[in-house]
Amino acid sequence: MAKVHPQKPNSSSSSSYFSSKQETFTIWMKSLVLSGKGCTVFDSSGQILYRVDNYNCKCRDVYLMDFKGEILFTILKKEKFKLFSFWEGHRSTVNTENNPKGPSFQVRKRFGVSRGRGYSACEVGLNEDQPFRYTIERCNTNSLWKIVDKFGRSLAEVKRKQSRCGVLLGDDVLTMVVEPFVDHCLIMGLFVVYSLINCQM
Repeated sequence: MAKVHPQKPNSSSSSSYFSSKQETFTIWMKSLVLSGKGCTVFDSSGQILYRVDNYNCKCRDVYLMDFKGEILFTILKKEKFKLFSFWEGHRSTVNTENNPKGPSFQVRKRFGVSRGRGYSACEVGLNEDQPFRYTIERCNTNSLWKIVDKFGRSLAEVKRKQSRCGVLLGDDVLTMVVEPFVDHCLIMGLFVVYSLINCQM
């Protein structure tokens, strides 16, 4: 299969998508490109919405793309003093080289003692246009993890996908439920970062 190289979005494309109803996505933790790492996201109709295809596993820049290969988010790993690392997400409409506004979001692991094995809890800081803080936290229920706002309200939840008869599918097939009026593109960007932090991609 030929490589689909990331492309800058055209003027008519949008890096945000909102819905007035709850949306469910299927996430396959596989790249559509052979020997590539990434994931593929499908809507409830089975159409591809988002994709991540990494051809170089050592690359520190990761791109969240739409189904046409146009970049929605550029995700960069940053380090401070070679001890603390965090991730930044830059929207496609933003010039990341000389951008005074900075990234659209930053994600870092929450400091503290980790309880057992599993996903790390993370904090999300947004830019000045979106001042709310989010938390990505593990769940003790059937869900793997969820994204909540500062009031504890769930914005999105990730769990293992089940068939219609209730059989769990493989570990690499997930379901994400996104609440109404939440930016799907931002949630997918956070999903990619969280998967990278936890070595799931």
